[in-house]
Amino acid sequence: MTPPTAPPPSLEVRGLAYAYPDGHQALFGVDLTVGRGERVALLGPNGAGKTTLVLHLNGILTAGAGTVAVAGLPVAKRNLAEIRRRVGIVFQDPDDQLFMPTVREDVAFGPAAAGLRGAELEARVVAALRRVGMARYADRPPHHLSFGQRRRVAVATVLAMEPEILVLDEPSSNLDPASRRELADILRSLDITVLMVTHDLPYALELCPRAVILSDGVIVADGPTGGLLGDEELMAAHRLELPFGFDPGAVSRAARPAV
Repeated sequence: MTPPTAPPPSLEVRGLAYAYPDGHQALFGVDLTVGRGERVALLGPNGAGKTTLVLHLNGILTAGAGTVAVAGLPVAKRNLAEIRRRVGIVFQDPDDQLFMPTVREDVAFGPAAAGLRGAELEARVVAALRRVGMARYADRPPHHLSFGQRRRVAVATVLAMEPEILVLDEPSSNLDPASRRELADILRSLDITVLMVTHDLPYALELCPRAVILSDGVIVADGPTGGLLGDEELMAAHRLELPFGFDPGAVSRAARPAV
């Protein structure tokens, strides 16, 4: 009896290179594999190529060389509709993502555009809002919500599409401590692959067991988040710093496997 074939990884990037029209080379042969259900932090200084890499995941940018595949499906023009359903990007500013009169309509927008109607659409909206703790705000205008609540609704708009990968751009930025914790609890509860682009290194340590450091267009490190953040030489070489007063022992402890 033939054993079942293992599902492909959520994300597979091979030899990805990209130069902008002005000639600036942003990526130089990036290789990255993210397995299903992994939570991975994408770290690096400004200008490292993080945004350029993310924009290749749903076909906004087209690779100059190399390949990108999402759940085994190549990111190519013929597959763009399905790729954009599978790769959900939550922008840094939720106001870039919320534009409808009510929360319910914002969350329904993507699934409705994909053809869902009636009870099935409503069920998808309610389920997504419940996952982020915002179901009771369904009929509120988004601009009446706090910034943290709007960010949770932005996450719900993506979850309503039932994506393969949730990509978060600086998810903790501009959040107060309570909203930061609430979002962390939501992200931990999701049974979904997460790629988190962030400069918030403690948040990366808290939420992502694995981290990748992208610097000058290449991946320079890939491993357990605590191990990378505890490597002072690596951090200094790539302009990454833990916040003042952060306990280095917390990083070291996170890097060690449980006994």
